[in-house]
Amino acid sequence: MAGSLNKVMLIGNLGDDVKMHYFEGGGCVGRFPIATSETYMSKQTNERITNTEWHNIVVRNKGAEICEKYLSKGDKVYVEGRLKTRKWTDDKGNDRYSTEIQCNEFTFLSTKKESEANATNSATSPVTPTAKPPVASKPATEDNDDLPF
Repeated sequence: MAGSLNKVMLIGNLGDDVKMHYFEGGGCVGRFPIATSETYMSKQTNERITNTEWHNIVVRNKGAEICEKYLSKGDKVYVEGRLKTRKWTDDKGNDRYSTEIQCNEFTFLSTKKESEANATNSATSPVTPTAKPPVASKPATEDNDDLPF
């Protein structure tokens, strides 16, 4: 392979609100942590075990402003970007490193306001399931010549 690829795709929950930093030139940066979790059953103890991984997300300019406006702690979000490791020096003069996801695309999967509204509605009114309309399907005998397989 001649090239390389640096791509990250995550679905997780915000661990804190978006923290903004504004620059003199009009640009801005938003930072927030998201948590991703995996759950499995331990073969030795038969217990359910959950491992949580924390990721530092960095989003810039208009995207950062949108995230600040609509996201808050606990919201579920899809983030796509690339890994970037920064080197910095702490107060004691030691070199430190932090790895971040430089976000270039995101999708809100839920918002705190939406969750609160659903909780309020379900507390005040009974929930009745709605029937979904039947999905029309094509007959199995129909031949699709334009499919590549």
